[in-house]
Amino acid sequence: MQDIQSLCIANIKKSVYDAALKFAQEISIQNDIAMDNISVEIPADDKNGNFACSFPLSAAKIFRRAPFEIAEKIVSYMNKDIQFIENIEIAKPGFINFFLKENYFSEVISKINTQKDEYGKTDYGKNKKVNLEFVSANPTGPMHMGNARGGALGDSLASIMQAAGYIVDREFYINDAGNQIDKFALSLEIRYLQHFEGEENHLLPEDSYHGEDIKLLAERYIEKYGDVLLNKDSEDRKKALVLFALPINIENIQKTMAKYRIDYDTWFHESDLYKSGEIEQTIELMKQKGLTYEKDGALWYKATEHGGEKDEVLVRANGTPTYFAGDIAYHRNKISKRKYDLCIDVWGADHHGHVSRLKNVLSALGIDSSKLEVVLMQLVRLVRDGEAVRMSKRTGKALTLSDLLEEIPIDASRFYFNMREANNSMDFDLDLAVKKTNDNPVYYCQYAYARICSIFRNTDLEPASKINFEKLNTTEEKRLIFTLSSFPKTIINATEKRDPSEITKYVLTVANEFHSYYSKAKIITQDKETTENRLALCKACAQTMKNALSLMKIDAPEKM
Repeated sequence: MQDIQSLCIANIKKSVYDAALKFAQEISIQNDIAMDNISVEIPADDKNGNFACSFPLSAAKIFRRAPFEIAEKIVSYMNKDIQFIENIEIAKPGFINFFLKENYFSEVISKINTQKDEYGKTDYGKNKKVNLEFVSANPTGPMHMGNARGGALGDSLASIMQAAGYIVDREFYINDAGNQIDKFALSLEIRYLQHFEGEENHLLPEDSYHGEDIKLLAERYIEKYGDVLLNKDSEDRKKALVLFALPINIENIQKTMAKYRIDYDTWFHESDLYKSGEIEQTIELMKQKGLTYEKDGALWYKATEHGGEKDEVLVRANGTPTYFAGDIAYHRNKISKRKYDLCIDVWGADHHGHVSRLKNVLSALGIDSSKLEVVLMQLVRLVRDGEAVRMSKRTGKALTLSDLLEEIPIDASRFYFNMREANNSMDFDLDLAVKKTNDNPVYYCQYAYARICSIFRNTDLEPASKINFEKLNTTEEKRLIFTLSSFPKTIINATEKRDPSEITKYVLTVANEFHSYYSKAKIITQDKETTENRLALCKACAQTMKNALSLMKIDAPEKM
């Protein structure tokens, strides 16, 4: 299903393209003109039309004419009977501007109020199967602010891509094997022994986990099982402690994610790659393809022969596969075994160097690395009273995602973390996020929705089912309706850019235009037909805002 605005743009492009070909034929130009080179934009000022085409500017070299002359010729050859287009004008230095008919605006309102919760959805993605892996916090400790931003970003992107016609699986990759689990086991063991034999007799190594959470996990084991591990050998003791503590941490992660309104389709355990033999199989495949060599007792990947800066260890001298080996096997599993058309990973920006390493090795294995995309996410700085905040007011320790969700409404958290593109760092104002004023962006949007709901509570009239545009022809009304018509295209843009901030910007624009309209126009008037048509516009506006907020799992309250 194609939305009205996209259909309009497609028809304009086709008309310009056909006219350009006729002009080229007239002056015997052989240069191929591609439809993709013809772009249609939305002017910042609607006095310059609802749509504008700048193709004559870029085509000056092809036609060897001035852009304005090219524009005149193209318009002279164009089919003027373009659906929804009332008028076509040429503007210097060579723009072709298109103005909409009134039936465009009427059709938009009718479509929104008919489609309701489905409005905005398209078949752009053609049901391609997408694996979207995000957060994937290390299960050896509490989740931090990077996980908070990654959760809001990844989950919202999944919803946006689903609305754009993709089949999306949300996935959490649990790193429950390898070096970090060994470190987790050692840290637990030392805390366990410290309880019985004193800290002075069992010092924590510098590179172990020193957090209070490790001590609490050891204490919980002792509370339940006492000193049963004291006489065990170290390996058995560590294994028992990990088997006890790791499920607790994973359950806490799952509970926190659920509280954050994230429902994962798959919790994928790294340990399953070992149990299934997929890491071993992947390493063996790399050997067969001549991608490895042995040195100093370790197995190395010939990364420098495949675009890497240095060769990488796959299996350490002690026989333990590296995290890199596990990551290769994991992505091979997603692309080759589970057959996803596209795999999107949301990573912290500090992993940027790992992107090319991973894509290069996948290509070397004969796997289509274009099926892997990585969204790199910059850090978040929490701010209170203009100062950076790192500690929880409640615990006095490093602020975790759980602490944030206790202090800040989830609606605000999810909105704020999606207000900037992922590759931009951001400040999160903790004071502003809890304010119930129009200075708070999420409150501003929700208040616009609630304001519309209050209008309907104060009238017995119903929205018009058939729109009479003569009753909706003010500048503010046209601008608002045109913005509402942009919603499906905005979802597609957000999908293409892998950027949920397109949706927050959009819903802020709708809220701003509605507040402006509300301050200038009386919705409930003495004229019944005017009122019913304006109610229809309000209904369409509320529906669009609700649909946009729902993509980020943000509530649209009817009262505030």
